[in-house]
Amino acid sequence: MVDQIVLDVSDLVIEFNTESGVVRAVEQVDFQLKKGKILGVAGESGCGKSVTALSIMRLLPKPVSRIVQGSAIFNNQNIFTLPINDMHHIRGRKISMIFQEPMTALNPVHSIGKQMIEIYRLHFSELSFDEMTTAAVKMVEKVGIPDPDKVMKKYPHQLSGGMRQRVMIAMALACEPDILIADEPTTALDVTVQAQILSLIKSLQRKSEMSVILITHDLGVIAQNCDDVVIMYAGRIAERAEVTDLFKYPKHPYTKGLLTSIPSLAKEPKTILPTIKGNVPSLLDMPEGCRFEGRCPLVEDICRKIVPKERSIGRNHTIACHIVDA
Repeated sequence: MVDQIVLDVSDLVIEFNTESGVVRAVEQVDFQLKKGKILGVAGESGCGKSVTALSIMRLLPKPVSRIVQGSAIFNNQNIFTLPINDMHHIRGRKISMIFQEPMTALNPVHSIGKQMIEIYRLHFSELSFDEMTTAAVKMVEKVGIPDPDKVMKKYPHQLSGGMRQRVMIAMALACEPDILIADEPTTALDVTVQAQILSLIKSLQRKSEMSVILITHDLGVIAQNCDDVVIMYAGRIAERAEVTDLFKYPKHPYTKGLLTSIPSLAKEPKTILPTIKGNVPSLLDMPEGCRFEGRCPLVEDICRKIVPKERSIGRNHTIACHIVDA
């Protein structure tokens, strides 16, 4: 059975205007999101994960940023070229996003109930106020929040981090979207709450056959929750594969470095944890060739001169590397 593609991002290039000049935060990024599947996007902070997500939602800050080229095909339409009024109907209704920090995403001067009801007012204006309120309470209850009627009357600062994140999930799923983008949904939450939030997202995703883009720097989260994974480095894709293949047969030196740096109970206690030497290059001073060449243990002259193109090394498995063979 061939998987249905619900979102096809191709050749995405995003630039930002800074005081020091124009920088390319994302360059030639391609990926496909399958119906009913979870796609994990992983990489170090600043690698372009969140910028890519915001571009899909058409929420990049203006005028400092711009999509230079590329397409994001959803329902046979390129999201990047849609009139803004058409995008309003897609954003929230068809594609929703859970932001990294709910305290900054929620409005501090409005109650949770008012913010929940606003979603139904925007997308289901035919409903009466009582019907909107009932739907909002049911959605808050659905994400596992006790006493939803009381929570609806509270303000964001009166809730714990985990509760605020559940409210964000309720808001994102209120319209039963086709695609959910979860950008670091467990940042700053303790381990127990992290597990609860991820379990909740996965449970709701399975029930509704929703497609999810899960953005994280935690490869453990990727392993437990995703079907496919994209590894990004310095604005480019280094490797992509089905999640089982990536963890069993990592090929790119960067992917291998990430995996070996994960703490393990199987390792001897108090041994030094392996790390990837060096630092991520500045966006203002990117290498001419491979962006990982300054930290790569396999680097050769060709790596410093020519940008590696993505190539297939197996079924649904690609890497951007001159040196590594299948």
